[in-house]
Amino acid sequence: MQQTTRLDGSQTESSLSERLGKCYSGAVFDALRERGITNTLLPSDIRPLDDSTVLAGPVFTVEGSPKVDLSADESLLSWTGFLAAAPAGHVVIANGNTDDLALMGELSAETLKGNGVLGYVTDGGCRDCAFIRSIEFPVYSRFFTPRDVVGVWSVDAMNAPIDIGGVKIAAGDYMIADIDGALIIPAAIVQEVVADVEEVANVENKVRDAIRSGIDPKTAYLQYGRF
Repeated sequence: MQQTTRLDGSQTESSLSERLGKCYSGAVFDALRERGITNTLLPSDIRPLDDSTVLAGPVFTVEGSPKVDLSADESLLSWTGFLAAAPAGHVVIANGNTDDLALMGELSAETLKGNGVLGYVTDGGCRDCAFIRSIEFPVYSRFFTPRDVVGVWSVDAMNAPIDIGGVKIAAGDYMIADIDGALIIPAAIVQEVVADVEEVANVENKVRDAIRSGIDPKTAYLQYGRF
């Protein structure tokens, strides 16, 4: 079951995630840019396993790093501890500090999906990709590799601020990711941003209808103020 923590008198995390999931990253980026916020895009090489995926929701952060002289048990206890802690109704974002390890795989994806986690984003790698696609669990990663974390990597912190590619991410922020990319929405303004995007979508539908009816795009822009 998804978490339903109230954001205000009527809005819940789950309903806000649903509304955000009906948006698209380009419109969200525009809404943030119009507020003077531009440093929210995660690195462009973080890509979805499935290009049709739209992932949206509040963030649960994880940070970890490679270790020397780490036993297999130590690494797996750390990893499974994180899997157990990841809350339902959230998107996990993992800063792995690695260029050669898979930070998501078959059993981990199965566990997170079964626990109600919405999806997973990492600046590390992913393995068992065909299986993960088959269970339709949204994963965004930077590369693919069969090499996993056993004996070489462990979690350093959970639900603490992280930085991926210069983008600062706090637990409780929101994110939206789709084929165009992944971006972070600060928690303090997420409701306003979603409302802005919904309003813009209505205007853009009118612009689209105008263009389809043969109106010149410049005229449509001047009439509706968007393009």
